[in-house]
Amino acid sequence: MAVQVDSFEEIEEEFERRWRRIVWCNLASIDLRNRPRSRVLHPIWEGATGWILTGRHSTKEQHLAHNPYVSLCYWDPEQQQIYAECTASWVDEPAQKTRVWELFKAFPSPIGYDPAMFWPNGPTDPGYGVLRLTPWRVEICGLQELMTGSARIWNAR
Repeated sequence: MAVQVDSFEEIEEEFERRWRRIVWCNLASIDLRNRPRSRVLHPIWEGATGWILTGRHSTKEQHLAHNPYVSLCYWDPEQQQIYAECTASWVDEPAQKTRVWELFKAFPSPIGYDPAMFWPNGPTDPGYGVLRLTPWRVEICGLQELMTGSARIWNAR
């Protein structure tokens, strides 16, 4: 049993605590034949908006053109999870791509890193892509929450 919350702000503190601690998540998209495809990534979140740096002309690009919905799962050995169901969209505005580039550089490791390791020409590199994650459902749960019925779910309205 889970508790529905009315606003993202009700779960935001715990959401941030968990994603910063767990760092890596599994992201599933739908391929061109409508089959799930998973990969491990590490978004940075600003409130309820997630950012992923990735190759702009990748398999993910094809999948997201076919179906923009993705499912993220953070898990740790303490049996604490975050499930985030999101719409993923490409950010092509140069100023926003530069801002997110700098955001990743400014975060301490292991969350942050220098994107120039992958895109040596900087934020104008044609292979550099930024995905915006806009959740429509976020669930904060874990073994303890499942046993006590205190898992929390937020749904965007």
